[in-house]
Amino acid sequence: MSHPAFREDWDVVIVGTGIGGGTAGRALAEGGLRVLFLEQGAAGFRREETHLDMTTPHRAARLARGAYPDPMRLTLDGRREQRFPYAGAGIGGSSLYYAAALERPAPHDLDDSAARPHPTGGWPVPYAEFEPYFARAATLYRLSGTADPLSETAPLPLRSPPEMSRGEASLLADLERAGLHPYRLNTAIEGGPDCRFCIGHKCPRPCKMDGRSAGVEPALATGRAVCITGAEVTRLDTDGARITGLTLRHAGATHRLTPRRVILAGGAFGSPRLLLASRAEAAPEGIGNAEGQVGRHLMFHLNELVALWPRAQRDGDGPARSLAFRDLYHDPADRFGLVQSMGLRAGFGQIAQFLDQALTRQGLGRLRRLTRPVAALGTKALGRGYIFVGLLEDPGLPENRVRFDPEDPGALVVDYTIPEALHARRRAFRRALRRRLKGTRHLLLTHWPELNFGHACGTMRFGTDPRSSALTPECRVHGIANLWVADASFMPSAMGVNPSLTIAANALRVAEHVMEDRG
Repeated sequence: MSHPAFREDWDVVIVGTGIGGGTAGRALAEGGLRVLFLEQGAAGFRREETHLDMTTPHRAARLARGAYPDPMRLTLDGRREQRFPYAGAGIGGSSLYYAAALERPAPHDLDDSAARPHPTGGWPVPYAEFEPYFARAATLYRLSGTADPLSETAPLPLRSPPEMSRGEASLLADLERAGLHPYRLNTAIEGGPDCRFCIGHKCPRPCKMDGRSAGVEPALATGRAVCITGAEVTRLDTDGARITGLTLRHAGATHRLTPRRVILAGGAFGSPRLLLASRAEAAPEGIGNAEGQVGRHLMFHLNELVALWPRAQRDGDGPARSLAFRDLYHDPADRFGLVQSMGLRAGFGQIAQFLDQALTRQGLGRLRRLTRPVAALGTKALGRGYIFVGLLEDPGLPENRVRFDPEDPGALVVDYTIPEALHARRRAFRRALRRRLKGTRHLLLTHWPELNFGHACGTMRFGTDPRSSALTPECRVHGIANLWVADASFMPSAMGVNPSLTIAANALRVAEHVMEDRG
């Protein structure tokens, strides 16, 4: 017997329940619309604390544990490999496992100016129009932290951050003495007395705001929304102007819905893959892909890891994810990203791994027997430090893309090449980090470019010209009147900050456009 919701009439069907889908669905349900969420992952249990397991190869097991089920056929710098994307499946999507850093971009991330030219010529929607949605998203996700002292924009409505550990307080003083401007990272974790600052696994408590706790659950509480899990949408149908049907598999059976409006929120991999697979006479290259823009301009961030040890050597037992600085991000000479703590501690294991990689890269692998005693001495001298990550923006080349394979229509096929210009910018970023961290006890840990696969974005960028974008400025698919996108794929540039707050802000903006469509 099919789910009773399949026989009801819904104002909006949302495919995916991550930050984009959950936030948009909540806004629509609270606005009076009837919303059906379709999520391919399992429902799970609210009190689960499952880690995002990247090693389980079995599709059913991955879905049951909340991981993206399908492997990615990746061609990276010309080398073919198969790996599982760092993405979740289940109510809340990848956000169930994220580190909950929701940092607001600066105007130069979106706007073009003579002083700071934008690599794409600027977003089709300016920063000033996004600004109120950033504030609304910060309130919905109960952000805590402090304002960036170098920012010239009005501060977000932030809650007071939790008390720092003694080690982080000492490190903050070290950064200030080095001439930097650290502040408390903006996070969607309330940090109460019993908070464990969950990173990398599902949190059973409501103090971590994600697509589930800040989106889907409040939407369901209105009584105007239903979420069906285990529902895998396989294709959309179109007459060339509207979406006329939606096919999905659920509980071993195939169903077809005829929704009034559809919002795709399956992420920068899932949403373009669905459109590319939805081929028909009215859309021979996939829905919205008449100009070949769907799936292109795939972007990540490059991670640059750095370990910092406070001079006072006070470890403390408090959170290890509460500091950030944007001195390189605001530097007018280049578009470097912010540097933020990761919630990880630097000790014996990290030093030993760094030494192993350094010796291997220099062809001195025979000396690796020395790494353990040297790492032990370093740990004794330095204590346990903190690992930070600097984000470097990806330029978003059109040849970096999600592709469709007609011989294997369900496959996730990704081509990605790190351009030489990005290698050069990474070298400049590392030089700038060393220069600005002079006077602190630090060690750069990343030996080669490290792609942040959790920050995938840009595969359906929005814009005014359908020849260079897949979506309109309202995030409606070009030429399709009742189809919107509310995930990271809309972004035309990766920015220098985590994408989560921008995804949530844009989802609120998309929800308003859908409400206007209802009239």
